Amino acid sequence: MLRLMLPALCALAVWPSISSANEKNAAYLLNPGDVIHVSVWGEANMDQDVTVLPDGRACIKLVKCIQVAGLETAAAESAIAAKLVKYIPDPDVSVSIKDPKGYLFYLQGKVLKPGPAQMTGPTTVLQALSMSGGLDKFADKDGIKVIRNNGTTQKLLPVHYSDLISGRDMSTNFELQAGDTLVVP
Repeated sequence: MLRLMLPALCALAVWPSISSANEKNAAYLLNPGDVIHVSVWGEANMDQDVTVLPDGRACIKLVKCIQVAGLETAAAESAIAAKLVKYIPDPDVSVSIKDPKGYLFYLQGKVLKPGPAQMTGPTTVLQALSMSGGLDKFADKDGIKVIRNNGTTQKLLPVHYSDLISGRDMSTNFELQAGDTLVVP
């Protein structure tokens, strides 16, 4: 009897951690600078690679320019299809990310390699500092912060570097978002 119940108990023990991991892995949102491939099934002349403009729009044949920044690819497909319906009956639009060039954060201040950095996936503060080559010997470790743009406002997120490095408290090892600036005074 115990042999039959053991696999079920193991599955129940793992299940909450799987669902919380899936919640954390949100879908990628398109950013200015991203290169996307747009195609319409059965319309070979509609295949094109498009760069998302700094204002968040993508300029597509027949559609002209349409806002796509901040959308998942599925939402971009729907928005493009809605514009194409007056030219193509029931368009089956596909949008794929060819090059996520807009998935950038910025390193500023006393790091060895300041400037923009490309994220290839979820990136934390410690990973970003590692990508920058580390802190300069004159860096103020207790003054590090993340500047995050939330539409029209900016939010400062203080980083407790000493706690992160010692492993005492990892709560300020924030996951960076596209457009964040990591400042090391």
